Amino acid sequence: MSENKLKVILTGATGMVGEGVLHECLLHPDVEKVLVVGRKPYGLSHPKLQELLHNNFFDLSSIENQLQGYNACFFCLGVSSVGMDKDEYYKLTYTLTMHFAETLAKQNADLTFCYISGGGTDENGKMAWARVKGKTEKDLMQLPFKQVYAFRPGYLHPTKGLKNTQPYYKYIDWLYPVFRIVFAKHVSTLKQLGLAMINATKTKYNKQVIEVKDIHILAE
Repeated sequence: MSENKLKVILTGATGMVGEGVLHECLLHPDVEKVLVVGRKPYGLSHPKLQELLHNNFFDLSSIENQLQGYNACFFCLGVSSVGMDKDEYYKLTYTLTMHFAETLAKQNADLTFCYISGGGTDENGKMAWARVKGKTEKDLMQLPFKQVYAFRPGYLHPTKGLKNTQPYYKYIDWLYPVFRIVFAKHVSTLKQLGLAMINATKTKYNKQVIEVKDIHILAE
């Protein structure tokens, strides 16, 4: 690997956030390679991009050797808690994430793990989803990675032209300039999030929990 270049493992590319982060990785000169790990193909051909299809994220034994030699993981895979059984949400949020991260920790001693969490995350919070996310953040930070960052974005303004943007954004897109002024502490672009993850990996940021204000700083 070229000196100071990033070789990234990315999950969640078929979701809006993962796709946006992948887009920035493919554009960025300091990212040498991206391995997208997912259940279904993202469907893009690019010199930097490789895909590894795998159905069961709870059993990575058949692919773990293919996860060696990377120095960053941008974990953008996630599910909404809306309408979901608490036990199932815990399994898909905490158990799945920790299993993937523990596997990577065994394979890559010099890896920075960036986890997409969410605004309002709190291990001791009133909301069940916030407690699960908070526990996930805390336990990820105990793993023997070079660095672990938990990103807590708020409202994310989508990147134009990407295929996995949620449909409702077309109805509120015109409100973004207002959101940016009125809710400045809670608003960033998907581009800023991607750049912040790349820049946090390249440097040693002074916080492990990355709030929206930190995303703005890291994206510069």
